Amino acid sequence: MTVKEVMVIGAGQMGAGIALVFARSGYEVKLYDADIGALKRGKQYIEKIFEKDVAKGKMEADTKEQALNRLQLVVDLDADPITADFIIEAVVEKLEVKKDVFRRLDELAPSHSLFATNTSSLPITEIAAVTGRAEQFIGMHFMNPVPVMKLVEIIRGLETSDATYQTVQQLAEALGKQDVEVKDFPGFASNRILMPMINEAVYTVFEGVASIEDVDQVMKLGMNHPMGPLQLADFIGLDTCLSIMEILHEGFGDSKYRPCPLLRQYVQAGRLGKKAGKGFYSYTD
Repeated sequence: MTVKEVMVIGAGQMGAGIALVFARSGYEVKLYDADIGALKRGKQYIEKIFEKDVAKGKMEADTKEQALNRLQLVVDLDADPITADFIIEAVVEKLEVKKDVFRRLDELAPSHSLFATNTSSLPITEIAAVTGRAEQFIGMHFMNPVPVMKLVEIIRGLETSDATYQTVQQLAEALGKQDVEVKDFPGFASNRILMPMINEAVYTVFEGVASIEDVDQVMKLGMNHPMGPLQLADFIGLDTCLSIMEILHEGFGDSKYRPCPLLRQYVQAGRLGKKAGKGFYSYTD
């Protein structure tokens, strides 16, 4: 099917980033969040990225204005009929919250609308099952930060149709992304590999093998990683890392996915990483 209008549910960092790349690529975009403050911050984030692109010569000023004009903020889903051809959810990484979102969308959205979830680890098939359109449901996992990272994981649910997959694959290409198809297993491919590495890095600190800074230095200087695993965990959000590890542990029932107690303790203390001003490192800005 041809997608002309896109709706993004959730105006946090991921949702705003997804809205940005769709608007930049010529799509009409509606960005929804029940929190007007989140919507304003999301728009400010998009404007800031566009302004940087203009300053660096990556985008013309009039192109920026055109992209912003294609973006509409929505704070009430019931205020106007939903007309989007493609709706992607990027709310908090909690299964029941996502299910509730799609139950409501299934009632409000037109029958032709395709649904996608940006979940980084939750089961696509289970979320799709709460709707009456499982064949039109898919996982589309963008990497953070969305405007920069090229990869998109596309995850079919059990009932996802070939037509839905092909449409979403074409969307990824239109956004300038490289798509990879993965199976509907906990953590998919990216986080099944990444999160245990981060978790093991936390264990290395927890067990006193090396300091936070030295663990990151080992991976940057010894393995040529652009960012150490603990710094990356701060950037992702320690609460998100913990949530994904819990999903992996529960989904596979394997002790190798057991979250490190130190990771859990940091989350309990509110040390969630960069977004909270403090995680494994402190952030003043």
